[in-house]
Amino acid sequence: MSGAAINAALRRMGYDTRTVITGHGFRAMARTILHEELGQKPEVIEHQLAHAVPDLLEGAYNRTKFIKERRAMMQAWADYLDVLRIGGNLVPLSRTV
Repeated sequence: MSGAAINAALRRMGYDTRTVITGHGFRAMARTILHEELGQKPEVIEHQLAHAVPDLLEGAYNRTKFIKERRAMMQAWADYLDVLRIGGNLVPLSRTV
């Protein structure tokens, strides 16, 4: 899948990928929620997002995959999205115009 495929799909759904949301924006949002709301470890999140290890020495020697932790994290993410989908745990925001 090309880097532009997600943005193209978002545009087909009617989203403006210049001012509303981008594919990378979803990744950033997931990264934040997984860490701050769901208490997941940053190194596990980074592996799931397929980000490179920043330290070259660690990248050369660290062969961890965190498969069990990633599986549990993705289940927690799916459960979180299900709660949002049915309208639970939402904080209504009032907009002053």
